[in-house]
Amino acid sequence: MPDSPHIPSEAQPPADQNDARATAEQSTAAQPTVPQPTVAEPAMAGTTSSSPATTSGSPTPDSPAKKRAVGPLVGALVVGAVLGGASGAGVAAWAVSANNSSHNSVTSGPQTVTINNKDDVNTTTAVAAKAGPSVVTINVTASAEGGTGSGVVLSSDGYILTNTHVVTLDGDTATGTIEVTTYDGKLYTAKVVGIDPVVDLAVIKLQNAGGLKPIEFGDSTKINVGDKVVAIGAPLALPNTVTDGIVSAVNRSIQIASSAVPNSGGSGDNSTPGDGSSPYNFWNFGDGSGNGGNGSGSGSSSGQTADISLPVIQTDAAINPGNSGGALLDRDGKLIGINVAIASTGSTSASGQSGSIGVGFAIPAGLAQRIGDEIIKTGKGSHGLLGASVMTATSDKSSVVGALIADVTSGGGADKAGLKKGDVVTSFNGLPITDSTDLTAQVRTLAPGSTAKLSYVRGNDSNTVSVTLGTLKL
Repeated sequence: MPDSPHIPSEAQPPADQNDARATAEQSTAAQPTVPQPTVAEPAMAGTTSSSPATTSGSPTPDSPAKKRAVGPLVGALVVGAVLGGASGAGVAAWAVSANNSSHNSVTSGPQTVTINNKDDVNTTTAVAAKAGPSVVTINVTASAEGGTGSGVVLSSDGYILTNTHVVTLDGDTATGTIEVTTYDGKLYTAKVVGIDPVVDLAVIKLQNAGGLKPIEFGDSTKINVGDKVVAIGAPLALPNTVTDGIVSAVNRSIQIASSAVPNSGGSGDNSTPGDGSSPYNFWNFGDGSGNGGNGSGSGSSSGQTADISLPVIQTDAAINPGNSGGALLDRDGKLIGINVAIASTGSTSASGQSGSIGVGFAIPAGLAQRIGDEIIKTGKGSHGLLGASVMTATSDKSSVVGALIADVTSGGGADKAGLKKGDVVTSFNGLPITDSTDLTAQVRTLAPGSTAKLSYVRGNDSNTVSVTLGTLKL
């Protein structure tokens, strides 16, 4: 039996379903768009799932880009991306829906970190002064829509790392126009190098840029709960905004809606076998054993209907719409995460959008750096595949929390490691696994061919095996 739908290995079905279907892969959570700064009319670049695509120009004066805010509309706690124009998505089994609304303009211009008293600065000031020049504001426009997000500088000649949902306006376009404002107020047009909707990361390249200051990467595996962190980005289109807080949790996993978009070239290269109803079908991935796409899920009518599982760092540093793609930094000013989503209490009105409630999430820097490098080299990122459909273990089927193996793909990594239907995975590479989202997120973090230690419970026995991951095929 093939891996679970969308993300064939390691996916989780809704808790109320008895069938063992895996959760679909998710892409970065989308965040509400915010009004563009008056300094420059944003342009947006769209992108295909693995190849760059940019076209359309800025809207005419008669029909300015409409800033949209997409946010969760449920009473429960939800997670929404922190782009100034994206969708919301639920964490674990929480439900979520998204809504568009327009905003009034916010007048803002480039503004560097101002230090009025050099004899009385604190850690946050020092971090902002060091890393601020490595964070940019990204404005994207397409047709009558637009959004604002953030990004971090990877190279002096203009490679920028951000979120997929930033450059695709939450999966709504593959043919937008992108304009980037640097820390010192310079404006550049940019093109998409490639996107990775599996972990909501993307790389863009500034045109005719030079002399930029690359971000310094830290070790995201060595952070502790309680460590001081600083976030820099453009919340509500206010560039170079600095907030601080602590690491609230590590090794957290969330589920968010995919921001995949159709291949703008119309070649269908990004599609996989399915019912043909979706221009970018997230459901049928290969099983990692060379058998190609043979997933059992059905196609979807929109690239945003699928979900992806992300490993994240949780922080209470204030993150709001527009912070997506921006930097989460340690006390030394080194990058430990790419801000991607926030949790909110939801909104009951069609136009309402909740802001930060102190529960924000960032993609660990280690994963972001690997995917960023791969996109620059090949135009896309790569991810491991366990080769098994999984669901969250429940008390009627297990005595411990974990990810329940619902089925194993013949010839896949799980099969070769001896895993069987009914096993409950409790640990992956030393990290606790509490549900199927945890397992999916950790497997996707690793590159194909990676070997991991996996612990599981079978009946009353606990076992640990070495698993070699296959390749997730889009």
